[in-house]
Amino acid sequence: MSMVMDAQCMLCHFKRNVETARSFGDEEKATAFARDLMRLYLSMPSGTNTPAVGPGTNELFQKHFGLEPDRFRQEKEDSNRFVMERLDAIRQRAETAPDPVKAGLQLAILGNYIDFSALQGEVSFEKLDMMLEKAMDMELTAYPELCRDLEKAERLLYLTDNAGEIGFDRIFAEQLQRAYPKLQITFCVRGGPAQNDATREDAAAVGIGFPVIDNGNCIPGTHIPALSGEAKQAMDQADLIISKGQGNAETLLGCGYPIWYAFLIKCPRFVDRYQKPKLTPMLVREQ
Repeated sequence: MSMVMDAQCMLCHFKRNVETARSFGDEEKATAFARDLMRLYLSMPSGTNTPAVGPGTNELFQKHFGLEPDRFRQEKEDSNRFVMERLDAIRQRAETAPDPVKAGLQLAILGNYIDFSALQGEVSFEKLDMMLEKAMDMELTAYPELCRDLEKAERLLYLTDNAGEIGFDRIFAEQLQRAYPKLQITFCVRGGPAQNDATREDAAAVGIGFPVIDNGNCIPGTHIPALSGEAKQAMDQADLIISKGQGNAETLLGCGYPIWYAFLIKCPRFVDRYQKPKLTPMLVREQ
């Protein structure tokens, strides 16, 4: 269950975080951070997935550089603001499309681009505006199969990923509710600061109009052993789960729950797994 943190993941995680540490300009502190990060890897149990290392990594940034636990707060606020300023236009694009549910899904997957952690230094709101113009060109070959599952479902759990992105998720969920009136939709966010992932605060900021629960932890994914009782019960009782983002996929692939994964490919491990280039939109059913 989940994608184990292998040597490729470890090297990527180490390089990305040590580069961040070095960017603060104190090589001695960065070296101490790197040593502690290696110790963190050694302390994790066998079979750990990469997102599960997130809280420990965050603690090391606090220890060595005094960073706040919610160190992506500004990026999150900017992301939510970006989406809210465009929310009516985004909703109109979905509602006036030939298939509003498909359009909502395309927009939601596109929103997964707003990831200041995984796409370090690459996120541009200007680029996202340009990407929005081509959102409806996104190919989703598995979409008809998803619709068949939606027809049969009554309880849907929506696992969110990033702040800002959750505004796109709102639009998709609204189209789902209209198309499938019997569907009871619940949103699940992170239980606390987890990189730039959405929390209850972000759900409120973008006006999520569905019940919202949190997963009870600060892992940037859905790590089943760390879930709160409420979140675990919601997963167990769901007829269908929409899992947004690569972090959720990393922690859940192979779990056996009735999940549809919707995300953009963002790292070499996923490039290798699916033989698709970076930023390819993916809609994948749990096997």
